[in-house]
Amino acid sequence: MNDYPQSCLRVGQIAPDFTATAVVGQQFQQIQLSRYRKYVVLFFYPLDFTFVCPTEVIAFSDRYAEFQALDTEILGISVDSEFAHLAWIQTERKMGGVGDINYPLISDLKKEISMAYNVLDPTLGAALRGLFIIDRSGILQYATINNLSFGRSVDETLRVLQAIQHVQAHPQEVCPIDWQPGDKTIRSVS
Repeated sequence: MNDYPQSCLRVGQIAPDFTATAVVGQQFQQIQLSRYRKYVVLFFYPLDFTFVCPTEVIAFSDRYAEFQALDTEILGISVDSEFAHLAWIQTERKMGGVGDINYPLISDLKKEISMAYNVLDPTLGAALRGLFIIDRSGILQYATINNLSFGRSVDETLRVLQAIQHVQAHPQEVCPIDWQPGDKTIRSVS
């Protein structure tokens, strides 16, 4: 039995709000999730200065403009301190850092946010690879949690985000498997 309460987090519910310190650019700022009035891709990763984590952080940063074009903010979060995040950002990519990135890295040193999103692995004391898409109204629309050993897909995150936005704009439609923007949808029965 673990020492942490199990979350009842479900898609369709309001995403757990939080206020935390983040590194934005190379400055410390307070981030409050509920202040975002756009879509949010919130992704948890275990730790800075590891193996798979920088590949994800860098890949999301490199594709940031595509998310911005979809009125979406990306927020990365781990249980590291804001000081560790800053050091990681200030370390060149060829030296194991992530260099400058285009979105905030949030510190969850107390592990409260990881617990609220039910991604904290109590044995490791770090977050699993959770990814959540939250809509403009603060409703959790998508959730996925990976084990530590493998990374996520930026392409799939964009595809799911576009599907969410499509069905919200067209409430009588649903998107079938592997749907891509421009593909046929299915008319839902209401």
